[in-house]
Amino acid sequence: MSTRHILVVDDEPDIRSLVMEILEDEGFTVAVAENAAKARELVESFNPDLVLLDIWMPDIDGITLLKEWHENNILSAPVVMMSGHGNVETAVEATRLGAYDFIEKPLSIAKLLLTIKHALETTSLQQENLQLHHVTTSKLELIGKSKKISELRTQISRIAHHDTPVLIYGESGTDKELYARYVHSLSKQSDGPFISMSISALGKDHAETELFGLETNNQSQEGYFDKARKGTLYIKDIGELDTSLQSRLHDVLETKKYTHIGSAEPIDLDARIIVATRFNIKKMVEEGNFRDDLYYQLNILPVAIPALRDHYEDIPALLEHFVNYFIETEGLPYRKFSMAAQNRLRSYSWPGNVRELKNLVQRLLILGNDENISIEEIDASLGKADVKENTAAIDSFDFDLPLRDARENFEKAYLEYQLKKAKGSVSKVANAVGIERTHLYRKLKMLGIDLK
Repeated sequence: MSTRHILVVDDEPDIRSLVMEILEDEGFTVAVAENAAKARELVESFNPDLVLLDIWMPDIDGITLLKEWHENNILSAPVVMMSGHGNVETAVEATRLGAYDFIEKPLSIAKLLLTIKHALETTSLQQENLQLHHVTTSKLELIGKSKKISELRTQISRIAHHDTPVLIYGESGTDKELYARYVHSLSKQSDGPFISMSISALGKDHAETELFGLETNNQSQEGYFDKARKGTLYIKDIGELDTSLQSRLHDVLETKKYTHIGSAEPIDLDARIIVATRFNIKKMVEEGNFRDDLYYQLNILPVAIPALRDHYEDIPALLEHFVNYFIETEGLPYRKFSMAAQNRLRSYSWPGNVRELKNLVQRLLILGNDENISIEEIDASLGKADVKENTAAIDSFDFDLPLRDARENFEKAYLEYQLKKAKGSVSKVANAVGIERTHLYRKLKMLGIDLK
């Protein structure tokens, strides 16, 4: 991410100097203005991502300047007001004119930095949601016509219109957020914001505040529940949530209400909750690492995202989708995957799932020269031994055998491969290949496949 620019407007030299020093230490580029005239000049030339604006200044006060920017659409960046003489009426007026927040002097450095962080995050999320409103419905469609994706598409269309929490689970790289966005796009909250938050990215000392919000001295700091109002809150990495926060989240889902830290005033929960994890939450419950009552709340509408290797027949459609995506978004040249190249990719195990496939397509479009993408180029790009391992049986297959023998040899190799992938679990193989388990046992015995 590029360096963020912050403009500090305050008539007190010591405050300007102190805030500038702190923000530069945090990696921001900072400009300062001692009055409204200088601030007007810098807004045009400095193009700030955020403005810290003092209310009481000798020439033109901050409220008047904020009103000027607001009415003339001069500034799109968030504005945080600062004052040592603030009151509720002033804070309300500043908010009405578009200020993001209001903080009192003397400044708390921790409060200042947290407010800036949230303001910049909110702006990024608003821009992202604005872009998503312009994305065509087809781009939010689930790519693929396999049985697994078709069933998933039907399942999501059924649950989208309910407000019940949704638990999405799947391996890393299966693009769980895409499915969460798809649920949101079909829900009655589709016109509201889609707010994505990561548990692992929450500040260690401010996790509770960032999630629930903060209220002190008539000041209100929005949390993620506030930001997602009338929309959807998507919580990544739910398995990493601290046990104390698990308890609070359980209470929110139970009562449909939450409170800001520092306040006893309940706020109605007005957002759809979707959570995701790559962990086996049921096992975490059994081991005492995840609350069972929260698990049961979240697991009412579970959505299991299949690994790419389990719907490899969708790879050609995904390749076409990602090629078109990078042509449109990055201006990369068109390249074509030959049928042989597609088959090679279908036989790969995809430990990184759809994310790995997307990265591969981007790499091939950037580095390749020919319009056609060869098998050799794919092998070199993947650098994985199991590409050759998975295709060895096909490359060495004896096509001169009678049909019955050839079919038997293929079935044996196919089921041995499926058993290896399922780590010897016959029930998983039965589900994966669509064979009733009792019939599968008979087939394995007939083919002489050892289940030890």
